[in-house]
Amino acid sequence: MVQLSPSPPQTQSLPPETTPLKHWLDTLSQRIINGDRLNKTEALNLTKIDGLDNIVLLCEAADRIRQACCGNVVDLCSIVNVKSGNCSENCQFCSQSVHHQGENSPIYGLKPSEEILAQAKAAEAAGAKRFCLVSQGRGPKYNSPKSGEFEKILETVRQITTETNIKPCCALGEVTLEQAQQLKEAGVTRYNHNLEASENYYQSIVSTHEWSDRVETVKNVKKAGIQACAGGIMGMGETWEDRVDLAISLRELEVESVPLNLLNPREGTPLGDLQKLDVFEALKAIAIFRFILPEQILRYAGGREAVMGQLQSLGLKSGINAMLIGHYLTTLGQPPEKDHAMLESLGLQGGEAPIPGEYQTQTHKQAH
Repeated sequence: MVQLSPSPPQTQSLPPETTPLKHWLDTLSQRIINGDRLNKTEALNLTKIDGLDNIVLLCEAADRIRQACCGNVVDLCSIVNVKSGNCSENCQFCSQSVHHQGENSPIYGLKPSEEILAQAKAAEAAGAKRFCLVSQGRGPKYNSPKSGEFEKILETVRQITTETNIKPCCALGEVTLEQAQQLKEAGVTRYNHNLEASENYYQSIVSTHEWSDRVETVKNVKKAGIQACAGGIMGMGETWEDRVDLAISLRELEVESVPLNLLNPREGTPLGDLQKLDVFEALKAIAIFRFILPEQILRYAGGREAVMGQLQSLGLKSGINAMLIGHYLTTLGQPPEKDHAMLESLGLQGGEAPIPGEYQTQTHKQAH
């Protein structure tokens, strides 16, 4: 059991107020392990849990759900920014936007295949099982056919599948169903396209495209037979209800992998002056996502080092079962060796985590 630091003042608000919290959480988590799923009212009750000792109970219950529904393998993925800066979209959290380019945000065109392939090999050597090619921009759906960039990325993916054992993923923005099918044929097995926030809050952080546009791309990649990787960012000024709505939307879309980014405010962006999330608010959010998404791969993504600091291991005991390792898009991550040591200290194993339904199927076969 990971030890927590001294607690801040507690409140007595326990949902429902007539039932001891631990008993209520034990009952609720067992229902979920048995196959039940929370409705929105039940999920919102979880958001009322406050005070460190109570949040610890919530995190412990979420960890039991993770163990029962996903096992102890932590999914390891690495990403590379294949094209950076001058993005046409105005996402207020992003330093790559042409509307508010961050001072330290690099600007460059599509990297050569050889450079991306070398980084894929380095990620594989560092223990990553997946390698995601990330590009700025609204997406290939809107690219000029003359640019040839999409075809170059397809060829790079083919090279990665031929010359490494790492699984290539992509995060290129919006794609049509036909483009998703091309990615599938090239060897892409998972596609990242974050919803970022709830449908209700999305218009507060982006105005150059709609939330529904992002949902359409998630549906397109799933139709093409590619696993969907879609999550969001905590700490952009959203409410707890927004977070619950986002998690429920992801459940309804049946996405396999859910990156949970913790906003690391970037200088020069409209959200640059926001305070970082409190560590225990972040843990509470992670735990609630696990309650709503018991079988999904929940991935520590951007901001874990900046927000969680020396307490980042706690997320792995609060529902997380996946991590980005290595560097991020415009910020540096901690050395992979440190991540592997952290997993080992917690009795967890780096590898490729099961997608929804897979772990239960495996354990059922083993039992018989």
